[in-house]
Amino acid sequence: MEIIEILKAILYGIVEGITEWLPISSTGHLIVLEELVKLNMSEEFISMFRVVIQLGAILAVVVIFWKQLFPFRFQEKPVIQKDIFSMWFKIIVACLPAAVIGILFDEQLEALFYNPQTVAAMLIIFGVLFIIIENRNAGKDAKIKSISDITYSTALWIGVFQLIAAVFPGTSRSGATILGGILLGLSRTVAAEFTFFLAVPVMLGASLLKLVKFGFGFTQGEFLILFIGMAAAFLVSVVVIRFLLNYIRKHDFKIFGWYRIALGILVLAFFMFW
Repeated sequence: MEIIEILKAILYGIVEGITEWLPISSTGHLIVLEELVKLNMSEEFISMFRVVIQLGAILAVVVIFWKQLFPFRFQEKPVIQKDIFSMWFKIIVACLPAAVIGILFDEQLEALFYNPQTVAAMLIIFGVLFIIIENRNAGKDAKIKSISDITYSTALWIGVFQLIAAVFPGTSRSGATILGGILLGLSRTVAAEFTFFLAVPVMLGASLLKLVKFGFGFTQGEFLILFIGMAAAFLVSVVVIRFLLNYIRKHDFKIFGWYRIALGILVLAFFMFW
């Protein structure tokens, strides 16, 4: 395995770790990155790699939020935390729309919409929506200020927003669910945390689906590239998640809206004139 391919895998992991959690679309960035820095691998491996690399990002969520995600406590005797179990049921409800569509139409949706035009359009559209919604909500108090206050119907509606991201690459899964959460009355912090938690089963399921379709007969080089990409995504995700949680305590998401619009225009220009 040439050192250049290892460096490419690290770069992919860095981009994944940054863009998976910020509401700026990991897909949009990876599409551009794939044009500029191509992995010397088969198309089948690359299709699997761009999804399964997310497992590193998932692990960062599990490590940072372990106490909020694991419902069992082992002290003098085992304790089950009912509020965490309730949260997981809500997460499952929110996962249902995207899970059903993903299982049934994963390959068809990728063939139809995984292209620069769709990505650029969704980057711009959701960028504009971020700015509009943040301006509309300026000065308003959120109705839902903790995850325990999220109802099952609200969780389902967040799942519908996530479905949009599952269908149209460039939307940004985190962007769609955070934006949907804010529209539904969640505070920015609660919307972001619920998005992080929701990512665990969603991204795990998507990754397992891709792995099953690809098969587990990795060459030594393929396994190394995948592992390095996941490791880089994990390390960067730890930093980015903590940064975002600190950032949104004092700031809104409009800066990400403007960034999305600029990136969408750049993607359109890049593929029109490249």
